[in-house]
Amino acid sequence: MTDPNAYFININSIKDAKKEIQKVGSDPESIEIMAPKAVTKIIKVEKVILQDAIIIKQDMLSIGGEVAVPQNTFKLHGETGDILIIGTLRQLNDLVIKLDRHYPRLKKIAEKIAILLKEVE
Repeated sequence: MTDPNAYFININSIKDAKKEIQKVGSDPESIEIMAPKAVTKIIKVEKVILQDAIIIKQDMLSIGGEVAVPQNTFKLHGETGDILIIGTLRQLNDLVIKLDRHYPRLKKIAEKIAILLKEVE
């Protein structure tokens, strides 16, 4: 009997994810469902009005992702800062849908994220 081996693999696109999922012999019908969950990306958004950052963080947390915001975000009304949005492609696509339901500033951020997501298909 052999010992199991574990190691990290890098999956940077949907294409990579589909290939790796196929390699382990998963049901072909499940590949489309699993592939977007296998790709995690971090998106940096600069000069975000910090009240918007709070909404983005809440929306992302509600779907299992994360957003890193500046430490004093809740105190800096009207200020801007950079944020990191962390999630799987599925979560990021869900975030785009959520943000697109808000006011124009958040819709603009949703558009920018959607453009980035097209690059990893």
